[in-house]
Amino acid sequence: MESEIKIGQQFEFAIHADKGFRQKAVVTRVLSNREEGIGPEADYYIAVWIEARTLSEQPKALVFVLANDGNVYLDGEGVDIIVDLAA
Repeated sequence: MESEIKIGQQFEFAIHADKGFRQKAVVTRVLSNREEGIGPEADYYIAVWIEARTLSEQPKALVFVLANDGNVYLDGEGVDIIVDLAA
């Protein structure tokens, strides 16, 4: 996923606990652990930090964590990120 996510790219995300609900967002930054200010021990768990904002009337800042286990988390909850590569 790291190579697929680019700054300015729009995507949808779905929180696992909110079945069937999707929300749109746009990537504002993609950071490594060092850029996020976290030490090298985090490399065992976290691959990339994705900062984004929702595409709603009241935009909300979000920070997604792409873990090394292939899962994505938002505020500690599992989420799916849906990227439209054709866009």
